Amino acid sequence: MAANEHTQDEHSGPADPPAREFRMADLAREAGITVRTLRFYRERKLLPAPRREGRIAWYNEHHLARLRTIGALLERGHTLGGIAELFSAFEAGRDVGELLGLENPLVPPWSEETPVRLTPTELADHFSGDITAENLSASLDIGYLAVDGDEFVHISRRLLDASTELVDRGIPLAAVLEAGRQVRAHADALADIFTTLIRTHVLSDVLARARAGEHPCPDEVDLIAGTIEKLRPLSKGVVEAELSMAMDRRVRAEVAQWLREQGSTTPPA
Repeated sequence: MAANEHTQDEHSGPADPPAREFRMADLAREAGITVRTLRFYRERKLLPAPRREGRIAWYNEHHLARLRTIGALLERGHTLGGIAELFSAFEAGRDVGELLGLENPLVPPWSEETPVRLTPTELADHFSGDITAENLSASLDIGYLAVDGDEFVHISRRLLDASTELVDRGIPLAAVLEAGRQVRAHADALADIFTTLIRTHVLSDVLARARAGEHPCPDEVDLIAGTIEKLRPLSKGVVEAELSMAMDRRVRAEVAQWLREQGSTTPPA
C-alpha cells in the first residue's frame, strides 16, 4: 500500500491542500469578531450563504476574506449600509476574462497596459472616502474594473495611477470617472479611424476572403499580428502629438480669455 502511494506521488505530484472550512464559532474567532456580530452580518446580507450539511453551516475562506474586508472598510469610516451597497455592486461586476478580452485569443492585444489586482481594502486605500457604490458601479460599467473572486482587477496600472493622482489633487472620483467616460468615447472614435485605415488599405484582401467564408491561414494570422505590431507605435505617436498640440492651443486660448476678462492684453510680468 505504501509503495502504491509513493508511486502515485511521483507521477501526480503533491496534492492541493484541502479547502479550509469553519463552523460559525471558528469563523468568528478567525475573523476576530463575536458570533453575535457574525449573525448580524448574515442578517444584513453582508455574507454569502454558507454550505449546509444537515443542520451544520460550513463557512470557507471566501467568508473569512469578506469578514476581514468588512472590518477594514469599517475602520476606514464606511457604514454597514454603504458596505452592503459596495458588495452588491461588486457582485454585479463583469468578470476579468470579459474585461481583458481573453475570450478572443486570435487577435493579439493592441494595448500594452498592465492590469492590477486589488483587494477591496486596497482599492479603498487608493481613493479613501470616494469609494462609494455609485463610483464602484461606474468603474465597473466603464470597464476600468472587473471582479475576480474576492478581488478587483483594474485594467491599467497607468490609468489607476493617474486616477489616484487626480483624486489626491482634490478632484472628486465621480468627476474623474465621468471624464474617463468621455475620454473613452473619444478614444473609441480615434480607434475607429485607425481600424478603418487598416481594414481598407492593409487587410482588405484577408478580410474579403473571411467574408466569403474562408478561414485565415497561418500566414494571414501572422500578417494580422505583424500589422498590429507595426502600426501600434505609429497610432500612439499620432494621437500623442495631436493631443499635445491641442492642449497647447487650449491652454493659450484659456490664458487669452483670462487676460481679456482682467482687462489686460499682455501677460503679467
